[in-house]
Amino acid sequence: MAQAWPNQTLAMVNAFYRAGSLVFGGGHVMLPLLQAAVVSNGWVTNETFLAGYGATQAVPGPLSTFAAFLGASMHLPPNGWIGATVCLVAIFLPSFLLMVGALPFWEELRRSVHTQAALAGVNAAVVGVLLAALYHPVWTSAIFKPEDFGLVLVALVALMFWRLPPWLVVLACGALGWLLSVVL
Repeated sequence: MAQAWPNQTLAMVNAFYRAGSLVFGGGHVMLPLLQAAVVSNGWVTNETFLAGYGATQAVPGPLSTFAAFLGASMHLPPNGWIGATVCLVAIFLPSFLLMVGALPFWEELRRSVHTQAALAGVNAAVVGVLLAALYHPVWTSAIFKPEDFGLVLVALVALMFWRLPPWLVVLACGALGWLLSVVL
C-alpha cells in the first residue's frame, strides 16, 4: 500500500510494521531497522534517534515503546501525539496478529520438535543481530575517544556489579559525558 499510494502516514506504518514483525529475542534487534527507516528518510536526526534510544533505556518497559518517541519526534506530519500513536500501533501490530493467529495452535506448536529446533536456531542468530545492533548504531555513534570507552566501562560496572538502577546510570553517564566534553 505504501508503494501504491505514496503517503507519509503509510510510509511510517510500513517502516514500523516491518521493524515490529522482525523482533525476536528483544527489541534491540529492531534498532538498526528503525535507524535505517527514520534517519535515512530524514524523519528524525541521528542525534535525536540516539537521544531517544538512551532515554528509552532509562525507563521500564519494552524497547518497542521507542516507536512512540520516534513518531512524536518526526519532522514531517503526522508527528506529535498522532505520529506517536501511529508508530506505536504499527510496531506492536505484528505481535498481536501473530498471537491471535497462533493461539488456537499453541499447544501443538509448543510440543513440536521442529518448532523447538527452529526457535533454538533463531535464538542463536539473535545473539549476532544484537551484537550488530550494539556496534551500529550505538558504538559507531558514541565511542570516539578512550574517555568514551572508559565511560562505557564504568556504566557497565555500575549496572552489572553495583546494580544501580538504569535510569540513574543513564543520568550519570549524561552528566559525565557533558563534563568530559567541557573539560577535554
